[in-house]
Amino acid sequence: METTWLEDFVSLAETRSFSRSAQLRHVTQPAFSRRIQSLEAWAGSDLVDRSSYPTRLTPAGETLHAQALEVLQALQTTRAMLRGHATAGHDVIEFAVPHTLAFTFFPAWVSALRGKFGPIKSRLIALNVHDAVMRLVAGSCDLLIAYHHPSQPYQLDSDRYEMVSLGEEVVAPYSKPDEHGNPLFEMPGKANRPLPYLAYAQGAYLGQMVELILKHSSAPIHFDRVYETDMAEGLKAMALEGHGVAFLPMSAVRKDLRAKKLVSAAPPELKDLSITMEVRAYRERPTHPLKTSLRSARGAPDTPKHNAHALWNFLLAHDGTF
Repeated sequence: METTWLEDFVSLAETRSFSRSAQLRHVTQPAFSRRIQSLEAWAGSDLVDRSSYPTRLTPAGETLHAQALEVLQALQTTRAMLRGHATAGHDVIEFAVPHTLAFTFFPAWVSALRGKFGPIKSRLIALNVHDAVMRLVAGSCDLLIAYHHPSQPYQLDSDRYEMVSLGEEVVAPYSKPDEHGNPLFEMPGKANRPLPYLAYAQGAYLGQMVELILKHSSAPIHFDRVYETDMAEGLKAMALEGHGVAFLPMSAVRKDLRAKKLVSAAPPELKDLSITMEVRAYRERPTHPLKTSLRSARGAPDTPKHNAHALWNFLLAHDGTF
């Protein structure tokens, strides 16, 4: 049995909706349903009355719900006590950041931040987008920094989490140049001669942004997928070696464009082959009941981590930019 199943079950007991809980838990509804079924198999009993609407718990489900709340609270309290013994200290700000932003946006952002805010001690936890969001949900980081686009919003409850915008990021196609400075591979390509395409792996957040670009392109794009990876840095390395076209964030290619190691693969007449995303920072509201109850359970002061709180107030005061 996994604690994730208990957290899923508690969410379902609160929402009485498989679809809503799946959104809140950042999984597809079929995957969420399978996890509830796995918990029922472990328990050896039906926990949910699926014949009713909205969904209701069975008597066994009501019993497990009460016990699950106690178990999860005990685990949270134990984790908080252990984290209190961590050697890093209370002045370290923990950031959960998706891999691409960790390599491209974060280093320059921290440099600019230190020039205005002052020195900070930080710990970077680089993850895929889903796991980075779940770090915030689990209370395992101070701040989440992530991309945002209206087509792919995170299902974060605004009553529990607050957000500040840190800027914008543009994703566009790039290619290694030839000896004349022109792209080796210029879009849109031809049906009988498709361009080698360096793609994001299925499920990657930036891959979903690229699919949106291609879907709304004013001209048919002819690609032959020759390589894929989860990480933008991996695609950039392949593009620099001349293996094909890659859609990359501007923060990842700015130096390479100045050095003329990469050039735009989009011709001037195709002006819709890019997408602009927002870069946002998120944190759990210090006054939210779940946050305050956890601090109370571990006997911690009724205030958030001082340095993280000071940084958040600085970002709010400067509208996230400085």
